[in-house]
Parts: sequence; structure tokens; C-alpha cells
Amino acid sequence: MRQVRHVAVLVETSRSYGRGVLRGITRYNRERGRWSTYFRPHGLGDPVPAWLKNWQGDGILARIDNRRTAKDILASDVPVVNLRGTLSELDFPFVGTDNRLVAELGADHLLGRGFRNFAFCGYRRGLHTGFDRRCDEFKRLIKKAGCQCDVYCRPSAKAWEEQQDRLGRWIAGLPKPLAVMTSNDDRGLEVLDACRRADIKVPDDVAILGVDNDEYLCEMAIPALSSVKLNLEQIGYEAAALLDRLMSGRSAPKQPKKIGPCGIVVRHSTDVLAIEDPEVAQAVRFIRQHACEGIHLADVVEQVQVSRSTLAPRFRRLLGRTIYQEIRHVQIGRAKELLAGTHLPIKHVARKAGFRDVQYLTRTFGEMVGRTPASYRQEMRR
Repeated sequence: MRQVRHVAVLVETSRSYGRGVLRGITRYNRERGRWSTYFRPHGLGDPVPAWLKNWQGDGILARIDNRRTAKDILASDVPVVNLRGTLSELDFPFVGTDNRLVAELGADHLLGRGFRNFAFCGYRRGLHTGFDRRCDEFKRLIKKAGCQCDVYCRPSAKAWEEQQDRLGRWIAGLPKPLAVMTSNDDRGLEVLDACRRADIKVPDDVAILGVDNDEYLCEMAIPALSSVKLNLEQIGYEAAALLDRLMSGRSAPKQPKKIGPCGIVVRHSTDVLAIEDPEVAQAVRFIRQHACEGIHLADVVEQVQVSRSTLAPRFRRLLGRTIYQEIRHVQIGRAKELLAGTHLPIKHVARKAGFRDVQYLTRTFGEMVGRTPASYRQEMRR
């Protein structure tokens, strides 16, 4: 009879990130682990249970938020997998979000809405290495697109009113229309509130994109906050699989395991086009609504009722892509979401993304992404 392993799961239930990770851990344990688990609901940063110091278990899955917690977990002398990227110096195997891909998705979403003025709102540098990476990558991508990106990463003021006034003054001083990406949904909610206090219209003057897709926070926001949806369940699943391997005596990987995001959940805070040309804006809206129905360039021209020779150069000048490229861009974006966030067969992904068959999807995906749909799905989950 297989020996039952005893695993402590020190993951918070107070936030959607932790709950998403827990779903993945649960799925792995149900399918393959069959562990005896210690788990109690708690908040991020809560002290570890007192009994952990002398615990005779087999492994720990934890979201390690501070050095004290890290020290206490290290003293347990069992295999550990860390699921929080706050501290870069921790010597634990790590599974988490690929922040380069988060920034790439965010930049692509906001650039695709026609913005030329950008900003990133985060936290004090060094507070969270993952957030720092999101900021740096977003700024790099915006600069690569030929635009500038202002950054607000100052420490939060002790008084809430003072903090929000500072944020409002910063946003008010930036050129409009403006697109702002934030470190997470918490920060996005704060930026939305600061805009409201400063009488700045969202999304007309400022579009705001968060990260985490915490549905409670995003729907609580006024207006509702668009957000990058992270693949939290897959992060939890991969962390559990890694711990299982470590408990079997295998060595830890040399590099951290990073999981790509699922896509963007678009809500009202970015539901805007910063394009002054009405015909181009109409064309973009039509493409985004119908690209996955298999439309062609002629359909777009017919919808806008402007000649192709007139519309095409104006479209390319404002969007940086041709009409054909924009159709493919939307279709590939949908395919990426389905590949990363579902278990649909690739032939079904092709159909739902507007491609006539798998071969056409594979060829276009290879040209635009540089890999096959299958390898992309594998990368998002490794």
C-alpha cells in the first residue's frame, strides 16, 4: 500500500490569488497526490502554525511573504515549494506567474486601443520583485512601440487621503488620453478612486488595467476594472506536482517555473478606443466584435462604407498594423486565451478563433507567435 504523505498547505484564503492556487493544488491531490493535508483558512502574511517547528511531515506548499515566515518554514527541514515572488533571495523552488508575459499582454491590450500616452502605477521598488518585473517589462515594451511611459512607484502615504491626493495629482499632470497599467487589482482600484476624486473621466480620459482578475475587486470598482487574468489553478497544480517530485527525492529545478496568463478580461475601465478618426475607430470595433467569425478585409470596408484605398493607409498610420493584420491579431489573441485557459482540442480552438482548420491556425500562429499552438499551450503550463 502506498505511503500517505503529509503536506502542509500554507496558502491564504483571504484573496482570490490564493484561492485560485488552492484550486490547482486540490486538483493535483485529487488526481495524483492522495496526500493527507494540513490546511486552515488564513490571511497572507499570517504567522505559521506553532507546531510547524517540530513537525514530522513530508512537504510544504507555501506563499512566503516575509523573512520571518521563510525562517520558520526552513526550520521544518522538509521539501518546500514557494508560490509567492515577493522576496528574490529565498532559496526555495518557486512556481509563479511569468511577469514578462503579463506585461506583454497588458501593453498589447492598451496599444491596441490606440493610446500613445502611457503610465505604470506600482509600489515601492524592492517590495515585490514580481511587480518590479511587470513595471520594467511594460515600460520596455511601450518604449519599443515608440511611446513614453511615466512610472509611479512611490511609497504609500500613511494617511489614505494623502495617498489618494498624491495619485490624483500625478494622473492629472500626465498627457491625455492616457492608458495606465497597475501592478495588481488593488492598485487599479486605488487609481480609479484617485481619478474620481480628481474629476478625471474613466475610460474617456484615462484607461486603467489591473492584474489578477480578482472579480470581487474588479466588479466593486467604479467603473468596473479590466484585468489580466492569471492562470492561478495551473500555478497551484504545477507547484503540487513539483513538491511531489521533491518528496520522492528528486532534485529541485535550476530555474523557477513560470506560468503565463490566460488573457485579458475586458471591463468598462479600458472599453474605449483612443482613436480620433471615426472611420478607423468603427473599423477597429467591427474587427474586435467579429474577427473570430472569420471576417475578411472586404467585410470591414463594407461595414465602414469607405473605400479600401482611403481606409487602409489611415488604419495603418493610427494602429501600426494593416486591417488584415488586425483581424489576425484578434484571432490569435483569442486562440492564445483558449490554449492557455481551457483544455479544448486544438481543432475546436481553431474554429472558435475564426480559422477554417487546424492547419491554417498552425501556420498563422507560427508566423505571429513563433511556435505551434501545442507548444504554446505546453509553455503556458510548464
